[in-house]
Amino acid sequence: MSPTPTASEHLPDGLILVVEDDPLILEFLCEILQEEGFKVEPQTSADAAKLYLEEHAPEVALLLTDITMPGEINGAGLANLVGDRWPDKPVMVMSGYETPETSGVKHPVAFIKKPWAIGQLLDCVDSAFKSKAARLH
Repeated sequence: MSPTPTASEHLPDGLILVVEDDPLILEFLCEILQEEGFKVEPQTSADAAKLYLEEHAPEVALLLTDITMPGEINGAGLANLVGDRWPDKPVMVMSGYETPETSGVKHPVAFIKKPWAIGQLLDCVDSAFKSKAARLH
């Protein structure tokens, strides 16, 4: 019986841009992803993440964003920006209140409802990468 491959054997190049305005949730998300071997870049607002993307888009392998956030743009606006400018980049959104449809996300995204379990979060990250890879081939 061969060993089951671990997530780290399938890690994408680049990092996950994690956008969440609640600092405790942001820290928790980053810790979970780092324990799985992902590189992360935490941002506390969609506005800050937008600025980060302007400089570092090629390094970002996945956008993981909350929908509801204060600022000029929210997570749905950020997801749309990434879908418009970098259509090959996978996007994962999360919310306890809205869905991608109700918030105005206009591109295909992976979605997870808050509160989530760690296993659900990691499965959703995995499927976000796989869905984008499937569309590229």
